[in-house]
Amino acid sequence: MEEIDIGIVLLQLFVLFLLAKVAGLLCERVGISSVIGEIFAGIIVGNTILFQWLSLDLDISLFEILSELGVIFLLFAVGLETPFSELRKVGKTATTVAILGVVVPLISGFALIMALGHTQTEALFIAAAMVATSVGITARVIKDMNLTQTIESRVIIGAAVIDDVLGMIVLAIVVGVASGSGTGILDIALVASEGILFVLMVIFIGSFLLPKARKKIEARRESNGTCVKKEKKGISPLPLAIVVCLGLSVVADYVGLAAIIGAFLAGMAFAEFKDKWPCEEDFHPINAFLVPFFFLYVGLSVDVASFGDVLVLAILVTVLAVATKYIGCGLGARKLGGKSATIIGVGMVPRGEVGIIVASIGLSMAVISDSMFSVVVFMSMATTIIAPFLLTWAFKRKLGDGPCDGERTD
Repeated sequence: MEEIDIGIVLLQLFVLFLLAKVAGLLCERVGISSVIGEIFAGIIVGNTILFQWLSLDLDISLFEILSELGVIFLLFAVGLETPFSELRKVGKTATTVAILGVVVPLISGFALIMALGHTQTEALFIAAAMVATSVGITARVIKDMNLTQTIESRVIIGAAVIDDVLGMIVLAIVVGVASGSGTGILDIALVASEGILFVLMVIFIGSFLLPKARKKIEARRESNGTCVKKEKKGISPLPLAIVVCLGLSVVADYVGLAAIIGAFLAGMAFAEFKDKWPCEEDFHPINAFLVPFFFLYVGLSVDVASFGDVLVLAILVTVLAVATKYIGCGLGARKLGGKSATIIGVGMVPRGEVGIIVASIGLSMAVISDSMFSVVVFMSMATTIIAPFLLTWAFKRKLGDGPCDGERTD
């Protein structure tokens, strides 16, 4: 392997980061997620002479590492916004929406890919990518329309919290199956048990044991008359958050799960202590630099020539992805009425970065092909682009042309 000097590395970082941010800003200008622009930037570089000009054909390992770090910190940041305690507040409707929104796409996606003659492992990864929901796009539309207090919005956000946890459990099972030697029912059941046990154990420690221990310590200090706040030198929230994030990522990887599962759970655990150790704002600069490299690397991994061979399949998978979330989540919200169920169904449609993350893990494990990876990227980008238009239409269909104040709920 030819050695690349620091000058080339700096040029690569400069050009790729600049293209990612410019493409992201252009997409935001036309009302599309910046994620799409960053992926497009990677696709352009990876399929033009720029790839050779930047010497990426000689060694791309640096950007693979940056990509993996980016997605680890991205999932930690997502976890920070969904503390374990929120799981107990979302209600029965949101729980039903989340469960059906996972089960229907999972079974349908798996059945389709298996029927097309692909391997069981590849079918599992594609199905897992279809399970994902990127609620960030939906949340942005809801906020822009001033509809955050409608019952539909609260159900969508609540279901997304559960959806994230269920998605991580599904991913844990799929990664375990892909890395294991056996694919029989007992082997899959064992792997599933290990993945679920790890997730539940972290949830139990982060949601119950640590908060309870914290309350006891604070109560003891108050009873001893040491509740007066004193300035003490110690580790600040950001380094502590990074330690927790990397630590649980290592544990997840050690037990045979994806590192991002540990990062996500670490974020949820750390979110329980955000009043004492706030670090969301501190993470923004880190993610602003690292996360674009994940989406750039996704684009670099896409072979445009392969789209010609799988375009029909990509469209079919996209249609199935939209239909299964709409039907599954809509059924879960049917008691709220047809129009509300439609809003919730389309609100859970966008796969965004989450579906791509799942597929990229499968690609890195060499269990899904480049062409099937392109199919998932196409599906994730398409659902992310069309979801805002569908959601706006669904809300206007219910609310009419009146002011977008929504129906407030208790």
